[in-house]
Amino acid sequence: MSRGRWLAYPALAWLFLFFLSPLLIVVFLSFMQRGTYGQVIYQFTTENYLRFFEPLYLQIFGDTLVMAFFTTVVCFLLGYPIAYQISKLTRSWQNLFLLLVMVPFWINFLIRSYAWVIILRSQGMVNTFLLDLGLIEQPLNLLYNFGAVSLGMVYAHLPFMILPIYVSLEQLDRRLLEAAYDLGATPIKTFFYVTLPQTLPGIIAGSILVFVSSLGMFVIPDIMGGAKSALIGNLIQNQFLSARDWPFGSALSMMLAFFSLILIYLYYRALQAQQGKEEKG
Repeated sequence: MSRGRWLAYPALAWLFLFFLSPLLIVVFLSFMQRGTYGQVIYQFTTENYLRFFEPLYLQIFGDTLVMAFFTTVVCFLLGYPIAYQISKLTRSWQNLFLLLVMVPFWINFLIRSYAWVIILRSQGMVNTFLLDLGLIEQPLNLLYNFGAVSLGMVYAHLPFMILPIYVSLEQLDRRLLEAAYDLGATPIKTFFYVTLPQTLPGIIAGSILVFVSSLGMFVIPDIMGGAKSALIGNLIQNQFLSARDWPFGSALSMMLAFFSLILIYLYYRALQAQQGKEEKG
């Protein structure tokens, strides 16, 4: 037996224990029933999956899709110019700005989320500053609404958009840009006909990362959205921690995972189509 195969066994054991086993447990629970007092009754049923299609849960899932889509679009509009400017800097400045992009990851996510609450609350920094300037007479309602949740989601996921786009820009064939300029193309035409298509894999990868992560997010809607914001992540959390309906929570988790897998598969197909187009070109 080759040495390389032995070296792979610890990784496979880790994958089985901490990924495959919990996943199989969730799949198993999703087909079980909930007892009167919240216990799991080990009798097969598909009712948990059918409940997902009730109007109330479809509405929550629709709201989640809207929030995830909005977050992805805003992250792209903000992330692409940032990644583009970073890629044009010298190597030392690139390293510095990439470090700044990743600095928020060094701080606990809950602390960062509560920091936004301190900034946006009625007696927070924003309202205090505006009141001191005399621009407003009463504190603005900046928390527990769609805008607050959107701000938190974009803040949390922006690095996931910047980094893949930056990698695509770094791998861009500069000779194509020079050829476009030699042929008389303007900078705007060069960007839309050369740069943007060449960085499409990075855009798709970043969009998938942001969209899938946004789908399952429950901390930010819980802290910055309050009771007015119910997304599918909050619904799953409530099923496990409050409603004690583990089978339904497991079914919701599997539906969310299935939807995420579809998106990843579409990304894979789009990437293959892009590579095929480049090979033909």
